[in-house]
Amino acid sequence: MSDPEIRDDRAAGRLEAVSDGEVVGHIEYFVLESPERALVPVHTIVEPAHEGKGIAGSLARELFAIAGREHSAVASLCPYVTKWIERHPDEASPARQDLVAAAKDWLRAHPGRF
Repeated sequence: MSDPEIRDDRAAGRLEAVSDGEVVGHIEYFVLESPERALVPVHTIVEPAHEGKGIAGSLARELFAIAGREHSAVASLCPYVTKWIERHPDEASPARQDLVAAAKDWLRAHPGRF
């Protein structure tokens, strides 16, 4: 398997890892606009046959790269991304609690989204 290509399908709210034409993992997310703009990861999923290959970490790293390019925060509601932030303080920092609370409020207001 070659290193996966990471592509952002913003319309679908998915950051996808693609290898040999197959989606092998993804982060589901939404964009929060208030109280400030933030990317909000909700779920990270890697296909079982591709676990343990660093795909989830590559997806998290790219999510933060996108946020940096867009001058956005990342307010994680995803357990994997939250742990990734803790393990990589040189690459990512946790969002303010009010931003995480706003993301949780948005998610509750859109129950069918995820």
